[in-house]
Amino acid sequence: MAWVAPIPMNTGKRRMTTDAHILTLAQWFSPSYPLGSFAYSHGLETAIVAGQIDSAASLRDWLRDVLAHGSGRNDCILLRAAHRCDSLEAVMQIDAHARAFASTAERLAETLVQGGAFARTTAAIWGGEMPDVTHPVAVGYAARQMDMPLELTVQLYLLAFASNLVSAAVRLVPLGQTEGQGCLAALTPLCTEIAAETKGAGLDDLASTAFLSDIAAMRHETLQHRIFRS
Repeated sequence: MAWVAPIPMNTGKRRMTTDAHILTLAQWFSPSYPLGSFAYSHGLETAIVAGQIDSAASLRDWLRDVLAHGSGRNDCILLRAAHRCDSLEAVMQIDAHARAFASTAERLAETLVQGGAFARTTAAIWGGEMPDVTHPVAVGYAARQMDMPLELTVQLYLLAFASNLVSAAVRLVPLGQTEGQGCLAALTPLCTEIAAETKGAGLDDLASTAFLSDIAAMRHETLQHRIFRS
């Protein structure tokens, strides 16, 4: 990979969260930010086709496990680790761990495509250059460079992740829009809890016990008549 100059490092001083910070983070995690997230279901499509998810209640239970015991928690840890990096070499080491923890080829493509799109869009708007890395690593790195409030960044990242999967289920199960939003509202406190629990966590804390989600992601690679790319 050819390296380019990063966005200038921040001074390391703690700053108050401003309206500009909040609005920029809202933009990063908006469905309109061009990441291509809508094309990925994180294996959810397989579970829906198999009948494992057929209601708002079963969707909520499935996503609770994914967030608390699978990709959600791990992404928080990776985002935090990238935020602590003070060099591109360190960022790449974190990214290597993120790639290794992707349980399937489609999961790896999912995080790389979104991470690359996030990096290119963010650099184009706010200046500087960012490397193409996995999505949580790209967000953590950018948040450090732009002095974004870390805790709010982690919480909004999780909520956006959950929101994208709820949106996929609304289309596939199908669910009503109100049911989907009710499910997301029920998961919002969990996003806050996971963000708090991963504070201070490091790479040694990476783990996943969301086995059904991982198996669904593996089976998606051979799923016939699929709509999503993962």
